[in-house]
Amino acid sequence: MNAEPKKSKRFNYKRVIIILVSVVALIFLIQPIFMTRCGGEGHDRARTLSNTKQIGLALFEFEGDYGSYPDAETAKDVTDAFPDHGYNLSGNSSNALFLQLFSSGIVRSEEIFYSKIKDSQKPDGVITPGEALQKGEVGFSYIYGLTSKDDPLTPLILTPLIPGTTKFDPKPFNGKAIIYFINNNAHIYEIDEDGHVYIEGIDILSSKHPVWKGRAPDISYPE
Repeated sequence: MNAEPKKSKRFNYKRVIIILVSVVALIFLIQPIFMTRCGGEGHDRARTLSNTKQIGLALFEFEGDYGSYPDAETAKDVTDAFPDHGYNLSGNSSNALFLQLFSSGIVRSEEIFYSKIKDSQKPDGVITPGEALQKGEVGFSYIYGLTSKDDPLTPLILTPLIPGTTKFDPKPFNGKAIIYFINNNAHIYEIDEDGHVYIEGIDILSSKHPVWKGRAPDISYPE
């Protein structure tokens, strides 16, 4: 009596490929539905958080080279080191201060400075002098006059801060704010009904918060 033929134990690659293709197709099918339901806010917030971290790392490198984060003194130091950089480093806006990251050669892309705030626009990618970080291409506020020796929990980069105020705009990220600290950590926080972010029970941008040691933060806003 003949034994029953054994079934082949060979791995069925064709079946695995079909399954993988089906999974990928399903992801592409449901992604637009998910993004529509979320209003794209989750995606925008995640992208902004990533950009915040990249700016923070660039600032950390800059501070290591020049002794502080971008300010009026480091603008002179950068120009001494790169006399032919061609960028206009004058001004107190975050646009002007972030330009020092370009003139020093640390950053070569505008994309990381984008945050979907009011009146913002996606950078066009042109980083030549006079074109880089033009009005509307920066979505982050910046705390002026800090070094890594300050309190590690001191905010360094913030969005979406309303220009000229210490209040956050709740509209861009569905009531959330993103703050990057000197300790190289970035976090997402709830904005209260008055536009403030409370950390340890105190408005983080109030001079009463311990990190400021009684002085008000010197905020540079985007143009």
